[in-house]
This record gives sequence, C-alpha cells and structure tokens, in this order.
Amino acid sequence: MTVSTPRPTIGWAGTGRMGYAMVSRLLHAGHDVTVYNRTRSKCEPLGELGATIVDSAAELADRDVVFTMVSASKDFAEVALGEQGILRQPAKPRILVDCSTVSRDVSAQVRREAEHVGTALLVAPVSGNAKVVKAGRLSMVASGPREVFDEAQPLLTTIAASVTYAGQDDLARLVKLAHNIFLGVVTQSMAEITVLAERGGVSRAAFLEFLNGSVLGSVFTRYKTPAFVNLDFTPTFTPELLRKDFDLGLAAARELGVPMPVAALTHHIVQQSLGRGHHDTDFAVLLSEAARSAGLTLEPEDADVSDGLSASS
Repeated sequence: MTVSTPRPTIGWAGTGRMGYAMVSRLLHAGHDVTVYNRTRSKCEPLGELGATIVDSAAELADRDVVFTMVSASKDFAEVALGEQGILRQPAKPRILVDCSTVSRDVSAQVRREAEHVGTALLVAPVSGNAKVVKAGRLSMVASGPREVFDEAQPLLTTIAASVTYAGQDDLARLVKLAHNIFLGVVTQSMAEITVLAERGGVSRAAFLEFLNGSVLGSVFTRYKTPAFVNLDFTPTFTPELLRKDFDLGLAAARELGVPMPVAALTHHIVQQSLGRGHHDTDFAVLLSEAARSAGLTLEPEDADVSDGLSASS
C-alpha cells in the first residue's frame, strides 16, 4: 500500500487538548491538514496556523491519511462508522490512524469495516499531554500492518519524539493500557510518600528535589513536581480518563489471567477521588486525597520548581 503523494493530505478528527497540540506539530512542519472537532470553536484557532476546518467527519474521508484522537470508544465508533463517519463515505482514506484509547471490541469493529472498504487501520496511542507534545517529548506506540506503519512513520515521528512498533492488530492498545495503569500506580505511590515526608516535617519541594535527583527520579516525577509542590491541578489528564483506562486495563488483565492487586487498589482510590467530586481536575489531585486520608491539610508552597521540560519545535 502506498500513499498517493510524497506529502500526503491529512485529515484530523478530535482537537481537544492533545489533538490540538498534535495537529499543531504537523502544521508547523508544513503539512496540509484538514481538521474536524465536534465543538468547532476548539479547532478554529488552528485555522490561523494553516489548517482547513470542516463541519463533519465525513469531509475528512477524501484525505490520504486520517488521524482520530477522541475521548471514548463510542466517539471513535461514531467518527469512523456513524452516518457522517469517515468509513461511510464514497471516498475513503488509504490509512486511518487512531491515537485514542478505546476498547478492543470497538477497535475490532472499526478494523473489520476498514478492511472491508480498503482502508488500513493503524492503532497509535500516545503517552504524554499537550505540554509534552509542545516540548517535543511525546511517545507513541503503534500496531497494524508493518508496511502501513512504515508508510505512516514520517508523520508519526513529526508528532512524537519516540515511536515504537509493537506488532499487528491492537497490540499497541494493550501497551498503552499497561502504561496508564503504571501511570496511576506511580502517581498514587508518589502521593503517599510525599505526604509521609511532609507529615514528618519535610517540605514537598525539598523531598521531590531529592527524589528527582535520585535513581528513582524520572521525566514523569519531575513533570509532576510543580503540581505537587504548588497544588496546581489544572487538568492535563483527569481522574475520569484515568479510571477509564484502569477499567479497560483491568478487564484485559482478567481476560488474560494476570493478577494485578496493586493496580486494583489504585483503581479503587481513583474511583474514590471521583466520588469526592474530582472530575474536571488533574489526576495529581491524588496527592490531596492521600493527605486527606492522613489528616493533613496541604497548602501551596509557592516554590519555583522546574517541570523538567523545555519547549522545542
């Protein structure tokens, strides 16, 4: 399978926080991108960067490569298979790249329809958030036909600094679910130990400075340090989205017969945070929940701490 032009025309459905940032990288690289978002106002600023804005997913179908970046399984099914769906139009893209985290059943349904109409589905979920995308630090894992991955790889590497091929079909989705379960477990552990240190009289800034300089420090612990220190829970990834990934990941674990007791407990804690009203906030709010359980009232430290990221083009 080959794309018809050296610089393929690109369609993009879904320009929330992540989709917007990812499209911006393609536009800055000079690609021809047509974008659709259910709430048009969220994608209109991309027009100033050179994007063509359309009012339905159907209007993306004649692009060479179409990306989707949506919130839930039902949204992916609607964008791909609904009445105005990309795969229901007379013209079809050669390649459909889904960067969402959706259920295996919906993905399989879309894959069957895509194969039926002659479109190749490449699954390509990502690790990071909008700021990570802007900094040029996004990671992506992809699965599907190897020749399709090879064809799409120049576009994928424009969006993400690290692109890994995981194999056929939906294997990339399992990789992403395993990753996000680990994300939740690490965040909960980071919250608990930070509360332990503060309860003993150590400032969060000092404790996390030590942690980040040790062998246990990581890009992620550095990135979450300002949120933990200054209690800035502006959403980058919400507890609700994290719970969705735990739901899907633990379902996969049950199907594959893999016990995950630590993940199951973290899932319960994430659900508890939602029960306490933490919906439209960052999942770093798990720190506040850990402090609450310890009877500790947190205050912003107003410290000048780095998130470890530097923007790049």
